[in-house]
Amino acid sequence: MLSSLQARAKQLGPILDQLKPADWVRDGAPAQYTGQWNTAKSELGYLLASAQTLAKDPDKLPAALDTLFRMQALNSTLGSVIEGTRKYQNPAIADLVQAIADENDHNRDRLRQYVMDLAAEKEHELQVMDAEAQRCRTTVSNQKPQGKR
Repeated sequence: MLSSLQARAKQLGPILDQLKPADWVRDGAPAQYTGQWNTAKSELGYLLASAQTLAKDPDKLPAALDTLFRMQALNSTLGSVIEGTRKYQNPAIADLVQAIADENDHNRDRLRQYVMDLAAEKEHELQVMDAEAQRCRTTVSNQKPQGKR
């Protein structure tokens, strides 16, 4: 799943580099497109770094959550960038970005499920540790103090 997620995300980089939101602004587009494009490029980099961290240690819930949140942030920003691309540059490029984002939806859903499963597993581990700690406290408190020799 992570390999597929990373491969799809890496496809976006060169395409985002082809976009020219400064030209769009000169043609009458809102200046916010430039910021959104920059944000999308940053979010893409953060997503790739986060996914790489998760791949190294897949049992870390914070890394899994970070990857999921980065993916969601990128998708949110891409929506506006796609709209600007379609209106001010090239609808075919917008369709390509949309297609890549859509292909990664399956990976996002799988990642979301993985995060839920991982969180449930961690919660179960904590419950087991708490029960064991309680058992040990009970055992220790029920022991009779031994006298000094």
